[in-house]
Amino acid sequence: MFFNRTTPIKIIKERLMGTIIKPLASQLHRPSPTSKALVLASMLGLGLSACQPNTVEQTDTAVKNDNENVSVTQINQTATTAKPVVYQVFTRLYGNTNTTNKAWGTIAENGVGKFSDFTDVALRDIKSLGTTHVWYTGVPHHALVNDYTDDGISNDDPDVVKGRAGSPYAVKDYYNVNPDLADNPANRLAEFEALIGRTHANGMQVIIDIVPNHVARNYHSISAPKGEPDFGANDDKTNTYSRHNNFYYVVGEDFQVPQASDGYLPLGGETHPLIDAKFAESPAKWTGNGSRLAKPDANDWYETVKINYGVKPDGSHDFPALPNDYANKTAAEHLAFWQAQAADDIPDSWRKFEHIAQYWLAKGVDGFRYDMAEMVPVEFWSYLNSHIKHTNPNAFILAEVYNPDLYRDYIHLGKMDYLYDKVDLYDTLKAIIQGKASTAAIATVQAKVSDIDQHMLHFLENHDEQRINTADFARNPFNALPAMVVSATLSRSPTLLYFGQEVGESGAENAGFGQPTRTSIFDYVGVPAHQRWMNNGKFDGGQSTSKEKTLRAYYQTLLNLSHTATALSGEYRELDRLQRQNKVVGYDDSVFAFSRFSDTQQLIIVSNFSQVQGKQFTLELPSSLIQAWHLLENAKLTDLLKNAQLNQQLILNKDGSASVNIELSPLQSVILGVNK
Repeated sequence: MFFNRTTPIKIIKERLMGTIIKPLASQLHRPSPTSKALVLASMLGLGLSACQPNTVEQTDTAVKNDNENVSVTQINQTATTAKPVVYQVFTRLYGNTNTTNKAWGTIAENGVGKFSDFTDVALRDIKSLGTTHVWYTGVPHHALVNDYTDDGISNDDPDVVKGRAGSPYAVKDYYNVNPDLADNPANRLAEFEALIGRTHANGMQVIIDIVPNHVARNYHSISAPKGEPDFGANDDKTNTYSRHNNFYYVVGEDFQVPQASDGYLPLGGETHPLIDAKFAESPAKWTGNGSRLAKPDANDWYETVKINYGVKPDGSHDFPALPNDYANKTAAEHLAFWQAQAADDIPDSWRKFEHIAQYWLAKGVDGFRYDMAEMVPVEFWSYLNSHIKHTNPNAFILAEVYNPDLYRDYIHLGKMDYLYDKVDLYDTLKAIIQGKASTAAIATVQAKVSDIDQHMLHFLENHDEQRINTADFARNPFNALPAMVVSATLSRSPTLLYFGQEVGESGAENAGFGQPTRTSIFDYVGVPAHQRWMNNGKFDGGQSTSKEKTLRAYYQTLLNLSHTATALSGEYRELDRLQRQNKVVGYDDSVFAFSRFSDTQQLIIVSNFSQVQGKQFTLELPSSLIQAWHLLENAKLTDLLKNAQLNQQLILNKDGSASVNIELSPLQSVILGVNK
């Protein structure tokens, strides 16, 4: 079964039911929840307000003054006392100024961004959005189609590479970085180390990817420390499975390249000396998504091979079980548990990834984002994360997990700091924007994670998801602003912003492998709206449209507020049901209200998701909330999104409740600060 770039997402998901695949074009790297569950079964158990954009000159000065002589310790302290903002950059695309955008274009034709493009000006611009952590996506050296043999790097076979620039999730060498990103590929690691230093100097932390479930089919490290063997170097290839094997094997069969369709021929059908529908691998290894076929399907993750974590082919575990009461124990106690186990009981792959994490921590990396973490047993995460936290207690650990039934295990037993809130909050907000769900669903999904809300990272875009500014999502970037306000303020969790989101990037380019509506992660391409803001490295919006500038200013205000408002690190109180039970006139399925508060700040947050209708109603606050605020009299209100004091007041009623008149334009949100 194969899907081209025009196949509707809904049809793709329906056709994928009952198959064990990771769709390459329709959903890029992330499988649908249905196909993902089957993969796991196979392997693990068989009114925008008027805002004026700040100028870069003003922002630069502020950041310079705030971050002179900043230390990593100070950065870590800041990160642990405020709600984080994570800015994800696709590193090879961020600094690219080339606008050619030829499908399947070479690096010479379409250009590529470099580590050096993250200048102090660029980093101050990122910082101006309230950013506390920069997630540099695509840094570890992954398979790609470019010739770096002069630097001692072997060529990669396009038959097992997706796109020309390659998938960042087919890592080829965990002890070095993508040579495309360096001005001097021979000096690539030092150039990344310099970027780590610049990021820290500008008051932000560094996150990179670790992809635990799979590695590139042609994994080979030329940079590993002495005595660190490659994945698979010591495997017993005569057995399908052995505890200390790094891979699973299809014994007696050689690997065969999958049959590609015309739409996704390697390099789009271009002639290349290595394109021959052959790749030498004997015996064949299991494919990254769990396919046990020597010839995987074209929709399988054929460019990768599955890592063995001591899970036998029948799904049983070949490593020590973590006692259930360890859900209540600290990372230090988890570390002590693993240190007490016999050395031979710990699968070799566990140790390899622990060494990799420690290598990057020593380079100054502050945290990791784990790809498809639920495809790896939770005991491994306890092992790895307890070691990481021993080295850096403030390390930022984010995991891609899509099964809500597993959230608490991966947080409490696996010692993850943060998980994607994709299946519940993101999907709900997207449905509301598209008119397919009521805003009442927000309170429902938030209640489901009330005990772990601070661990659920919120986003509206990332590299796997469709851009907001597409017909398949919101049609217009401004249509998603109410959802962005809710996403950024609903809980104590971090907020993720994907580069270009803040200027309405549409991801409309046909880059080659993959599908428009998502900015390509497989090919060399420019990112037009971001390029206009970047303005050849000035980062002043000199080429941006007025709408792009206005949109970015809104994001800048919102995200800085989300990071600095003490109430957003405090308590949440849902107000939605109260309005619906009382049948408040004007409060309907397009409106959502809630409160966030701390001892020092009280906020009322109301959003109108309607694109066409304004809303007028009296919002009612229960007496229990007013008591928690210790409010004794009427209070003035400030709209923090506009930074303006309002004429209306919060009126205290005789029964101890309170009320405030709300008037919202289409797509408008208000964040009302209570001035006691």
